[in-house]
Amino acid sequence: MTKFRMPCVIGAIDCTHVRISKPKENGDEYINRKGYPSFNVQATCNANEEFTSVDANWPGSVHDSRIFKNSTVGNFLKNRTQSTVLIGDSGYGIAPWIITPFENPTTDAQINFNAVYAKERVIIERCFGQLKRRFPILHYKVRVALPKISGIIVCCCILHNIGKYLKDNNDFSEYESPPENCNPEHRNNTTVVLSDARTRALGQQLRDQIVQILISNH
Repeated sequence: MTKFRMPCVIGAIDCTHVRISKPKENGDEYINRKGYPSFNVQATCNANEEFTSVDANWPGSVHDSRIFKNSTVGNFLKNRTQSTVLIGDSGYGIAPWIITPFENPTTDAQINFNAVYAKERVIIERCFGQLKRRFPILHYKVRVALPKISGIIVCCCILHNIGKYLKDNNDFSEYESPPENCNPEHRNNTTVVLSDARTRALGQQLRDQIVQILISNH
């Protein structure tokens, strides 16, 4: 993961919505904050624009932070033995295993950190954009029976990785998915903290250490 400038970072995390037809049963659970039915798909990626984990089991109304808290990758990182972290937006809440930006940077060091963070994190947006261009069904609407949708999404992610491995020459520059959640204001002005004050403090401490490393490497 030498392509990441931030030390200890092994990838980026975010969620993207895949539009579906509204289910007849419990359909309102799938209505997302933008008002249409969807699956809220969590994914992580590495510096090579490959998906390293995918969770495609949640209705569109479920918040990104809840998905992470209950996901396999989230629980794995909490119990990790090595100093490794993901980068995510402010909606996740900072922790020793997930680094978020400064919401109100006041120093040059914090501003520089946020600039580096933004360049690092955009890779997950590129992955989502490339995925939806490879498989337009994910960009427009998945029109199959509800139980099959999760498997289709995961299969598309696997095929995306295979395309990357085979150095597929498709030009994705024409279609890049716009960031959905990079600004905390996009979360209805609500930042959800995943953990207690101690966990948050440890995450802030780690972020401050990364700030100092970026300064020394500048």
